[in-house]
Amino acid sequence: LLDRFTEILLCLSPVEVANLKEGINFFRNKSTGQDYILYKSKTRLKACKNMCKHQGGLFIKDIEDLDGRSVRCTKHNWKLDVSTMKYTNPPGSFCQDELVVEMDEENGLLLLELNPPNPWDSEPRAPEHLAFGEVQVTYLTHACMDLKLGDKRMVFDPWLMGPAFARGWWLLHEPPSDWLERLCRADLIYISHMHSDHLSYPTLKKLAERRPDIPIYVGNTERPVFWNLNQSGVQLTNINVVPFGIWQQVDENLRFMILMDGIHPEMDTCIIVEYKGHKILNTVDCTRPNGGRLPENVALMMSDFAGGASGFPMTFSGGKFTEEWKAQFIKTERKKLLNYKARLVKKLQPRIYCPFAGYFVESHPSDKYIKETNIKNDPDELNNLIRKNSDVVTWTPRPGATLDLSRMLKDPTDSKGIIEPPEGTKIYKDSWDFGPYLEILNAAVGDAIFLHSSWIKEYFTWAGFKDYNLVVRMIETDEDFSPFPGGYDYLVDFLDLSFPKERPSREHAYEEIRSRVDVIRHVVKNGLLWDDLYIGFQTRLQRNPDIYHHLFWNHFQIKLPLTPPNWRSFLMHCG
Repeated sequence: LLDRFTEILLCLSPVEVANLKEGINFFRNKSTGQDYILYKSKTRLKACKNMCKHQGGLFIKDIEDLDGRSVRCTKHNWKLDVSTMKYTNPPGSFCQDELVVEMDEENGLLLLELNPPNPWDSEPRAPEHLAFGEVQVTYLTHACMDLKLGDKRMVFDPWLMGPAFARGWWLLHEPPSDWLERLCRADLIYISHMHSDHLSYPTLKKLAERRPDIPIYVGNTERPVFWNLNQSGVQLTNINVVPFGIWQQVDENLRFMILMDGIHPEMDTCIIVEYKGHKILNTVDCTRPNGGRLPENVALMMSDFAGGASGFPMTFSGGKFTEEWKAQFIKTERKKLLNYKARLVKKLQPRIYCPFAGYFVESHPSDKYIKETNIKNDPDELNNLIRKNSDVVTWTPRPGATLDLSRMLKDPTDSKGIIEPPEGTKIYKDSWDFGPYLEILNAAVGDAIFLHSSWIKEYFTWAGFKDYNLVVRMIETDEDFSPFPGGYDYLVDFLDLSFPKERPSREHAYEEIRSRVDVIRHVVKNGLLWDDLYIGFQTRLQRNPDIYHHLFWNHFQIKLPLTPPNWRSFLMHCG
């Protein structure tokens, strides 16, 4: 504990301690405005921040809880059992971080938090003078930025061609025509996580043909970012996995540090880049970057903003999921996300803020319904909200636009601070090369594996998820989610991993998943994660009861084995 320092979050007087009631007690620190929960059980006291781990919502008493042990989040109805500090909805998801409870001599009480020093404060560097043009940030597409830092160039998350999530996401913006040259001359590339709108194998394949040895840096996540490199056929020879929270020195002026996400530490990361003491913070897609502790007053901050990166609720039907309910839910969710981002920016006070990583579109004609329903936040609306509440300068990026950091820090009104792309430059894509990518998916439909119905048992045994009381009906469909002629329609009982002909008589949770046949077979054949299905809008779902099965989805979206099923040996046995 020597290298940590302790912060006092809340003091209760002896009288307040004596008045603590059995069960749940809510407190606010009036001077900081921070909220806390204390749980009393006879002589035992537990405490935590009143902040949901998911997206920072406030907990209130859960009226359905008869034991007086659980609280409900006002944002997404997540539930926390304060007696165990485990979340009960979604089940099996997270644990709440506990605070230290200390009694003083007079029987007053202190709530303490052990705060390790911020890793970016180790070996601090005072900001030095920057010449005009010395640090330039050029937006390419989506989450891809091209940074000129002195005589080094660094690129974030290059997705510049092809789809992401099977065939569900396509680029909204037309990348600058010289994007490949820009990638080829980069000194290093940072890839934040394994999702295909950040780790784009079609883009990297094109790059690897010219520069297979380009240095790529990723965080040391539990599921490796490049877990699927061998299978992708992309020849990259210089991938560097670096530990979290440690400065990586590039040259005497440039260093960077990768940090993990507090909600998805097994896969999500964010980055601080520092040049001559000036910090650029890119939180990418992190829900709670670095557990919510981030550097303040950085020169430039960029983060996601758009929402819509999930199959929920557009791909759901039955029960409450009417079109009206979905539209209202999406509207409310986007507003919450917008306010959350604006509050975060206000708290961190960067000099400049840029919303990015939300510029995708569901442009394939078969996904017209999703495109029309899945409304995204408008970057200008977020930027207006930020400017209304703070002095932060904002930038809505257009492909090929370049921000000159030195000019903007000196005078945000400098007309050369942001150079927009030349007049007449195409900003939005109006055509996408669907053909070659859909061909790859379609190739899986006729694969020999699927001539033998025993592939089902082979696949789900390989997947390794069981001992969970959920029965799933999987239905292969055509483009319009009608049953595919000659396709498979089967049940999987995950309690004992059996494949019954009808639903069991015991009480069980039930989910029905309709999947486009080309995508589900491509995913099965290659042992891919189900993000392609779920985040890619390639499924339609119904569930009873209406519960999110975190353990199930988390397994199929993050925890599947790292090597694909052995279909060769399977076919030999079927032979």
